[in-house]
Amino acid sequence: MKKQRKHCLYCGGEITKKSEDGVFRDFCPCCNSYFYENPLPVVSTIIESSRRILLVKRGRPPSKGLWCLPSGFAEAGESIEEAALRELKEETGIKGKIIKLLDVDSYKSRFYGDLLFLTFVVEQSGGKLCAGDDCSQARFWPVNKLPPLAFRSNKRALDAYIKSRRDYWAIFDSIEHTDKKTLPPAVAKNSLTRRLVNIIIKNKEKIVEQWLEDIAENPSTAEYHKVERAVLYNICDRILSQLTLWLGGLHDVSRIRNFYTNLGRERKKSGFKISGTLSALSLIRKHIWTFALAQDALQKNLELLMTFELQRRMTIFFDLATFYLTRGHEEK
Repeated sequence: MKKQRKHCLYCGGEITKKSEDGVFRDFCPCCNSYFYENPLPVVSTIIESSRRILLVKRGRPPSKGLWCLPSGFAEAGESIEEAALRELKEETGIKGKIIKLLDVDSYKSRFYGDLLFLTFVVEQSGGKLCAGDDCSQARFWPVNKLPPLAFRSNKRALDAYIKSRRDYWAIFDSIEHTDKKTLPPAVAKNSLTRRLVNIIIKNKEKIVEQWLEDIAENPSTAEYHKVERAVLYNICDRILSQLTLWLGGLHDVSRIRNFYTNLGRERKKSGFKISGTLSALSLIRKHIWTFALAQDALQKNLELLMTFELQRRMTIFFDLATFYLTRGHEEK
């Protein structure tokens, strides 16, 4: 428990309480002086390496034996950034460079009273990992296996950090597993590709309706203007189903080849030109992409790399579709 002030630091007289601006503060009647209790600044740092977070195991009270971010009090005469890097070096042996201030949080401690936690994202610039005097251990933990943390403010900051990096990690998961038939469950659950699949599935009817309106008036699809709506609806629905299976890693090239070769034969048999058929296919891609980008799930925090990756995955699918559709149409 934090100790209370009993005597004046200047004259040694007994401290009383007196109201100032509606707040009862410590007051020395002899010196006619108030004593102010302001929150103590605590600095914490987040260093990530390959989705692992650097934590230290506390060797002293409070919360001895629990894990936390490298943390400590700022000292007089140093900037808050200097304090963060100093504590990081003292507790872990690692030298760092401040990237940004991530989070600020107020916390009431039984030991120290009101605290103000400032958490920085830091990049390692040197040093060697080694637990300092105040810590019994220092190690990197996987973001999905973090231990219980000593301080609520640390958990709050780490939650914010992991959330901010989730899309960034997801895009690299998607790239890494592009050529595999199926995605690992954890990757499939969080990947941006999975989100796109969900958007297509949930909004399939709307996407088809937009496509139908387009091809009914588009000059490049004149042959489709007189085709029964139900027939066109069925074609677009089948193509969207093929795409979601492809993006979800559940459909291989052989199935795409068979589907579009047969579709090309059907279009030729029905008297459609290849130019109009390919245009209709291209318009499906346009409406999928336009609709997806209008959704918050992809629009929010969507970086250029993510946009490129999603477009790349769709391009591969539609390039295959175009090739086999043309081949089927050309067969004699």
